[in-house]
Amino acid sequence: MTCPYLSYRQSDGDHAFDTERAYCEVVEEFVSPMRADVCNDRHEFHHESDCEFYAEAESD
Repeated sequence: MTCPYLSYRQSDGDHAFDTERAYCEVVEEFVSPMRADVCNDRHEFHHESDCEFYAEAESD
C-alpha cells in the first residue's frame, strides 16, 4: 500500500517538470526519490513503520 500522503506532481505552481515528482503532503514539499521509496513501500520499507512524517501525521 502506498502512503496516503504521497502524491506526484508535474509542477510546483511556478515551474513545470518534465516528469512527475514525489510530493509529501505532511511536510508540504517535494521529497527525494529515496524518500518516495519509503512512501511506496519499496525495498522492504513500510511507510507506517519507517517514515517519521507519517507517524507524526497519524498521531495528530
